[in-house]
Amino acid sequence: MTELETIERARMYLDKMAKGIDPLTDKPAAETDMINQVRISRCLFFVSDILRRVLENGGIGSKPKQKQSPKLPLEISAEQLSRFEPDPQGLTISNLVKRINALIDNEDMIPLKYTAITEWLQQMGMLKTVVNKNGNNTNRPTESGNAAGIFAVDKDGPNGPYVSVVYNAAAQQFIVDNIDAVIGIQNSKNKHEMKDQPWSAAHDECLADLYRKGVSVSEIAITLKRTNGAIRARIKKLGLV
Repeated sequence: MTELETIERARMYLDKMAKGIDPLTDKPAAETDMINQVRISRCLFFVSDILRRVLENGGIGSKPKQKQSPKLPLEISAEQLSRFEPDPQGLTISNLVKRINALIDNEDMIPLKYTAITEWLQQMGMLKTVVNKNGNNTNRPTESGNAAGIFAVDKDGPNGPYVSVVYNAAAQQFIVDNIDAVIGIQNSKNKHEMKDQPWSAAHDECLADLYRKGVSVSEIAITLKRTNGAIRARIKKLGLV
C-alpha cells in the first residue's frame, strides 16, 4: 500500500469514527463509546480534514502545489495538423479534441476545448441547442450537420439509453481543416485575460519572435491576450525597438 493509500485509509477510519461508526465493522458504536463524545468527534473531524489537505498536496512532506504560470493562447501549425488521421469508426467531440490536443507539443499553451468547436459549428448552422428528456440543454446536429457527417446515435449505457453525437471521418477532417476559425473563437473569449499577469520567459520569447517577424502590435496583443499598450511597453523593456 502506498503512502497516499495509507493516508486515505486513515482518513476514512477517522471520518467513520467521527460519525459514531466502528470503522472495522461499519456498525454504530455504543452510545457510551468515547468516539460518541462531542469533543472527541470534533477532534476526529479536525484531524480528518488535515489528512485531506495532505492528500491534496501529494502526501507527507510534499510542498503545496505552486500556482502555475499563465499559459499561451492556442496555436496549431500546419505541420502538426498534417499528422491528424481521421477515425473511420467515428468519434465523439471529446475524443476528437483529445486527438487534436495530442498533436500539440507545447505544454505552455492552453489546450483546445470542445466548447470552441461546438460554438463554431453552431455559428455554421451545423449544430443546434435542444432540451433533452432530463431538461438539460444539449447539442444536436442539424440537416447541414448531417450532410457534413455529424450524426445523433442512440446508445445504451449503464444508466440506460442515451444519445451520442458522433463525427464521422469527413466531419473530423472538416473541423481540422477549419481549426483556425475554432481557435479564433477560443482565444477571443479570453481577450486581455493576461492583463496585470506577470510576464513569463515563454511569453517574452513569443513576443520577441512575433515582433521580429513583423507582426503588428495589435495582432501580438490578440495572440498574447494583452492590451496594445502592454505590448508596446514590453517591446521597449526587452530592447526590441
